[in-house]
Amino acid sequence: MKRLPATRFGRIPVTDVQPVVDGGRFPAKAVAGQDVPVSATCFREGHDSVGATAVLYRPDGTAAQRVRMTPGAPGTDRWHATLRPDDVGTWTFEIEGWDDPYGTWHHAAGIKIGAGLEEELMLAEGARLFAAAARDRKTAAADAEVFRGVARVLEDTGRSVAERFAAAEAPELTALLAERPIRRHVTRGGAYPLLVERRLAGQGAWYEFFPRSEGAVLEEEYDDGTRRYASGTFATAQRRLDAVAQMGFDVVYLPPIHPIGRTHRKGPNNTLTAGEDDPGSPWAIGAAEGGHDAIHPDLGTVEDFAAFVDRARELGLEVALDLALQASPDHPWVTEHPQWFTTRADGSIAYAENPPKKYQDIFPLNFDNDPKGLREEVLRIVLLWIERGVRIFRVDNPHTKPLWFWEWLIREVSQRHPDAVFLAEAFTRPAMMHALGKAGFQQSYTYFTWRNTREELEEYLTEVSHRTAPYFRPNFWVNTPDILPEFLQYGGPAAFKLRAVIAATGSPLWGVYTGYELCENAARPGSGEYVDNEKYEYKPRDFAAAEAEGRSIAPYLTRLNEIRRAHPALGDLASLHLHTATDEATLVFSKSRPAPRGLLDAADTEPADTVVVVVNLDPHAARESTVTLDLAALDLTPADLDDDGRFEVRDLLTGQTWRWGEHNYVRLDPYQEPAHILHIVRSTA
Repeated sequence: MKRLPATRFGRIPVTDVQPVVDGGRFPAKAVAGQDVPVSATCFREGHDSVGATAVLYRPDGTAAQRVRMTPGAPGTDRWHATLRPDDVGTWTFEIEGWDDPYGTWHHAAGIKIGAGLEEELMLAEGARLFAAAARDRKTAAADAEVFRGVARVLEDTGRSVAERFAAAEAPELTALLAERPIRRHVTRGGAYPLLVERRLAGQGAWYEFFPRSEGAVLEEEYDDGTRRYASGTFATAQRRLDAVAQMGFDVVYLPPIHPIGRTHRKGPNNTLTAGEDDPGSPWAIGAAEGGHDAIHPDLGTVEDFAAFVDRARELGLEVALDLALQASPDHPWVTEHPQWFTTRADGSIAYAENPPKKYQDIFPLNFDNDPKGLREEVLRIVLLWIERGVRIFRVDNPHTKPLWFWEWLIREVSQRHPDAVFLAEAFTRPAMMHALGKAGFQQSYTYFTWRNTREELEEYLTEVSHRTAPYFRPNFWVNTPDILPEFLQYGGPAAFKLRAVIAATGSPLWGVYTGYELCENAARPGSGEYVDNEKYEYKPRDFAAAEAEGRSIAPYLTRLNEIRRAHPALGDLASLHLHTATDEATLVFSKSRPAPRGLLDAADTEPADTVVVVVNLDPHAARESTVTLDLAALDLTPADLDDDGRFEVRDLLTGQTWRWGEHNYVRLDPYQEPAHILHIVRSTA
């Protein structure tokens, strides 16, 4: 007789567990100390009550946190909780569904006793329930004593029915049962992986600058308007690190620092012919001086780079380096490993194209001819720069390389250096961007740069904070050397401020390309790119003069980073919640980080933190609106509210305070302040 397969449903069905990526094929991602929302569908036959518990396990398999889940919208059978891993490694979590005998009894007893029906029977059933729970070997001694006391009162016929039933609803009992419920028929929904990485993998502020521009000196200006500069060096660029650190950034990102090819070198504004003094694009990597393992001689030596990294570390900064897997026609690879490129029918090597754009100074790599040799060379290069003090890599155009390669490379590097971080610069189709996250990239560039209207921003914030958050960590860059959005070209300083507010508060990761603080907005006519682009020429800036003359928003960026560090709610991605406003140009969202629950080896002492962000998206005019808050999303307690149901908010940008409630009048003038960043002031009683 053929044996039937085991049933797929347990006694209490647990289904649709989240966050789970492709059925557990890839791990969901988290950051140490970050809140991880988990959910599942849990139900049972009939009408008896059920409950659910989320359990978080450390990499060694021991339980770190047990949290009783709360039900979602009525009728959905959906349950929710928040977990908080506190260290790096591959953790797991699972959802337990269980029969809730107290909930079943309390519901029935409340109805019947309220109607004067079967009062003694219902009280006797309750007494039996608590007596059995007290005898359970899994019940803690202190809890068992509480249960026995409740059972005695329920059995005491010398008391009134109301007094006896009230003992089963006492606040101390319900608080105990909320944390340690009486559970039967516990059914586990299966363990799922949770990759927990260090903070800078998922939280941090990035600042990009070109070392060759920092300290560059104008040596001569010719009659035709061209100029000859002496390049900045790591030593001169090192002086910029103090300002970057003072603005509160965590990562200083450098474009490629390698030798630059001469063949087909690009001139100013990407012209096809470079002058003798034009430095060329740093992304055209490779020359007689070396390739990806070498340093451009104008910038200094390996020892100079080490000094730069050391100074950054002293200031609390980490250095991120560009990993651009491509070569100039002069790269040593071209002659030593021609099989790593694509040869055309005429015998020439194919250069990079993205029609109508052409990059004659760059040869793309071909991973199909010699995959083993090429992947081992790239691994060698990455490990070399790690030895030189780099732990973070911004990867140029990863979507033009095969996914298997990235999965292999990041795994190989992470096994040796678990603190390595890879940022994917992939402005491409969503499927590829998301797949790169699953393949191992810790974070990614996003479409945020082009999302401007409230409708666009709300849709995108919802996508990245909820639908893709388990595997796609968005880094919100306000600009890049390639991208000067039209919004910034014509919006003035208010546009730069409001975009920075959304980026810095909307995502735990955000980035700024130098010059943003100076509100640089000159574009090449008819394009979304900078004119006199720094990719092709030196661009020294006088930051001190700009700040002294009031032309810099560096103090504003500094304040945003101060707010980020002071408010852990802004470090979480998935807690973002949209609220409504009557004005179409007013964007409102909040982030809430509840006080921790269910930790097994630490005191639950961290207070809750909630921030509400209101932004006027119109940089040209004041906007008035009625903002309606979803109070359930703000993690408020009765102690936080006054008699009118209002609570205190403090604007972290201006220091002003107000009493807010569900409906609130807002007026934001972009010429004064385009945004509110409001902290809910909680009761300390």
